[in-house]
Amino acid sequence: MTQVPGFRLNNGVEIPQLGFGVFQVPPDETARIVGEAFAAGYRHIDTAQMYRNEEGVGRAIADSGLARDEVFVTTKLNNGAHGYDEAIAALEDSLTKLRLDHVDLFLIHWPLPHQDRYVDTWKGFEKLLADGKTRAIGVSNFQPAHLDRLAAGTDTVPSVNQIELHPRLTQDELRKYHSAHGIATEAWSPIAKGEVLDHPTVEALAQKYDRTPAQIVLRWHLQIGNVVIPKSANPTRMRENFDVFGFELADDDLAEIEALNEDYRTGPHPDTFGR
Repeated sequence: MTQVPGFRLNNGVEIPQLGFGVFQVPPDETARIVGEAFAAGYRHIDTAQMYRNEEGVGRAIADSGLARDEVFVTTKLNNGAHGYDEAIAALEDSLTKLRLDHVDLFLIHWPLPHQDRYVDTWKGFEKLLADGKTRAIGVSNFQPAHLDRLAAGTDTVPSVNQIELHPRLTQDELRKYHSAHGIATEAWSPIAKGEVLDHPTVEALAQKYDRTPAQIVLRWHLQIGNVVIPKSANPTRMRENFDVFGFELADDDLAEIEALNEDYRTGPHPDTFGR
């Protein structure tokens, strides 16, 4: 079976660079679909309290027969659970649903700057990290200003910032910020909900390398250093998305994909989401 490269986070924990996302996977189908992802080779599962399918992920892990240290599990804090005590209680609830005594990565799902509670929330995350309830802590959808607030008011640099990132939204400045501060970039919506797959540049590269358009885009993510979590309920596409380690894009082809950027979002902007 293909060995997914590991990416070492700033606290030494290793995260598989390719994972499987379960956003919008129905709760009653989650166990089956995650089981199929395990069969395809995935060992990194990304869920969230907001997705309401943590129980299905937990069932799939329990049924897989895989050792706990063979599966990297990420979950994210519900937007209604910001605050020091609230965050601690929320992860305990997730651990019960996941049937685990710890997760590998716990993320603040959105900064919700209008609430202005993410610094206190992060202090709760630091407590969870110290108590061994999670092996690493990070954030999702944070902008540089939000990250600067955390740096000024807390002691722990996030291990990860999971952000919308794809060829139409390359997030160059935010990626530079991450690199300068030792924060791993993780991409959600890595193929822009499929909207980049029929772009002529991507289609031409798919022909050149005899690969699917999705494989081209996922390979681009891996080569520029992103952790990436594609999602599919289709077992054939799951396997195709996993089969991205047997080829390499040339530098000029990486640059062609990078040039597709137009700062286009498929999801909300972090500065205004939740208002």
